[in-house]
Amino acid sequence: MKLLLNTILSRFIAAGSLDVTFTDGSTAHYRGHRPGPHAAMRFRSTDAERRLLLNPGLGFGEAYMDGTVQPQECSLYDLLRLLMLNAMEPAGHLGEALAAATRHVRRGWIQFNPEARARKNVAHHYDLDSRLYDLFLDRDRQYSCAYFPKGNETLDEAQEAKKHHIASKLRLDRPGLSVLDIGCGWGGMALTLARDYGATVTGITLSEEQLRISRQRAESAGLSGQVRFELLDYRNVLTRYDRIVSVGMFEHVGIGHYETFFAKLRDCLKDDGVALLHSIGRNDAPGTTNPWIDKYIFPGGYSPSLSETFAAIEKTGLWVTDCEILRLHYAKTIAIWRERFAVQREKAKALYDERFCRMFEFYLAGAELSFEVQGHMNFQLQLTRDINAIPLVRDYMFEAERKISAS
Repeated sequence: MKLLLNTILSRFIAAGSLDVTFTDGSTAHYRGHRPGPHAAMRFRSTDAERRLLLNPGLGFGEAYMDGTVQPQECSLYDLLRLLMLNAMEPAGHLGEALAAATRHVRRGWIQFNPEARARKNVAHHYDLDSRLYDLFLDRDRQYSCAYFPKGNETLDEAQEAKKHHIASKLRLDRPGLSVLDIGCGWGGMALTLARDYGATVTGITLSEEQLRISRQRAESAGLSGQVRFELLDYRNVLTRYDRIVSVGMFEHVGIGHYETFFAKLRDCLKDDGVALLHSIGRNDAPGTTNPWIDKYIFPGGYSPSLSETFAAIEKTGLWVTDCEILRLHYAKTIAIWRERFAVQREKAKALYDERFCRMFEFYLAGAELSFEVQGHMNFQLQLTRDINAIPLVRDYMFEAERKISAS
C-alpha cells in the first residue's frame, strides 16, 4: 500500500513540495518541477493511508477528523493549500479522478432534493446549536459571502455592505414594496430591507432553528408587523411579489430542480418585478460536489457553473438584466470566520467535541481555499419578467448605495 501511495504522490506533487511520514515511521520527500508552497504530514494509521489511496476526496477529511492524518510543522490550511493547488494540475490523482467521474454520473441522484429531503438536508447544517454560529459570524449572523468594496472592512462592515449592495440591485425606490426572501437565514436581510428601505418582507426557510430566531429578532426590533417568517419550501409559494431576493440558497436547490426554481421566481414576480439571486458558483464547466462536503457539511449542495444556471433561466423567459462576479470576497469572508473559530475553539468543543471541531476546521480551511485556488466565486444575477422593469443604465444602483452610506 505504501509503495503504491508513494508512486501516486510522486506524480501528484507537480508544484511545491510535500514531506510525508508514514505509519511505519519512514519519511518520503516529494518535490514538484515548479515552485510552490511546502507542507508536511504524518499518517497515524494504515487505514488513513488506505483512505487517501482509494478515495482522497472523502478519506483525507475523515482521517483528519479522526486524528489519523496530522499536519507536521505547518497548519492545516498550509497542508490543504498545497494539496488543493496540486489537485488542479492536469496530472491530478487517478483515484480521485475515477471517484469524481462516478460522482458525475450519480450527481442527479445526489442532488435530488424533493421537499422532504431538502428539509432534512437543511436541518443537517442549519439546525445546529445556534451558539456555534455566534462564535464566528458577524453580529447580524450573515452566513454568506460578505462584500469588501475597499478591501479593509471589518466583518460587520463588509456584511452590512453586502446587504446594501444587494438592496441596490433590487431597486427599492419606494416604501411599501412587497419582498420575498427565499432562504432567509436568521432574518438579517429581511430585517434590513424592512428597517432601511420600508419594504414589507416575507422570509421563508426550511430550518426550524433559523425560523425561531428570525421571529424573535423581528419582535425585538419592533418589525413583526412589517416582516414575517414562515417554514415554507419555495415550491409552495403562491403569492406574487414586487421583489424577490435569495442569498446563499440556490446552492441547495439541486441541478434537477433549476428550471423549477426559476419558473417559480417568474411566477411569483409581479409583471414589473425585480429579483436578485446571490449564489456560490464555479468558473469552469459543470462538476460535482466534494464527497466530504456532501457527507458532513452540505448534503445535497452544489456550486453551479454559470452555464448550468443560464441554461435553466433561458427556458423560463426571464431576463438576466445584470450579472456581477465576486471573485475573492468569499475567501476574505471565510478567512475571518476561520480566525474567529480558532479563537473560540474551546467553546465550540464544549458545545460538541474534538472531532466536531476538527470537522469544522477542515470545512472552513477547505472552503476558503476553494475560492483562492480552485475557481469558486460568487455571482449575483438580477432577473426581471419585463425588459423595461429597470432603468436603461446601472447608475441607480450606485446612487442607492451612496444614499444609504450617507444616511
